Amino acid sequence: MNIIYEDKELLVVDKESGLLTIATDKEKNRTLYREASDYVKKQFARNKIFIVHRLDKDTSGLVIFSKNQNKKIEIQNIWENVTREYICVVEGKLPNKKGTLTNYLIEDKTHNVYITKDKRRGKLAITEYEVLETSRAYSLVKINIKTGRKNQIRVQLSNLGNPILGDKKYGSKSNPIRRMCLHAYHINFKLKNREYDFITPYPKEFINMFKTK
Repeated sequence: MNIIYEDKELLVVDKESGLLTIATDKEKNRTLYREASDYVKKQFARNKIFIVHRLDKDTSGLVIFSKNQNKKIEIQNIWENVTREYICVVEGKLPNKKGTLTNYLIEDKTHNVYITKDKRRGKLAITEYEVLETSRAYSLVKINIKTGRKNQIRVQLSNLGNPILGDKKYGSKSNPIRRMCLHAYHINFKLKNREYDFITPYPKEFINMFKTK
């Protein structure tokens, strides 16, 4: 487990791509939650860990755990005000250097998320993006999500015609580094007059794709 930050209340970890955050019906043992729980229990057998938020299995990056339930609730209560930035590599070139994507998302019975024009049924998703690098085939994009809808980055970029590399579920036809190219690299928030700022580096594999344009 790649620990980014730890104190008596928080544990912040850089999750690897391909690892579940929490258990599912199909996988109950190999999860980040299990690794974090085992870690704190080695320090003291009665220690507990609480998940503050989660990432998709194939997304890498920062995940926050709390060591007590009260802290978990405090952070979740201000979650709409938390800065959450991602880096990703997408197919093709985006229509603009910067932009804001605003859509309403809905999930079907097979757990696929898609865009709907029905505001009554869909949940509002707002995503800001900035293109950092481009090559003939790909774009390196910084993302700032203003809402936390399931799969929102993946769905909205795919809707533009620029699916995230390796994201076969939402239309990607390329997988050059054998993983989905989405990484949560920055989380910032204020709680009780204290600022928390967590950063993990961009994956080198993402950057290497743009060294020779």
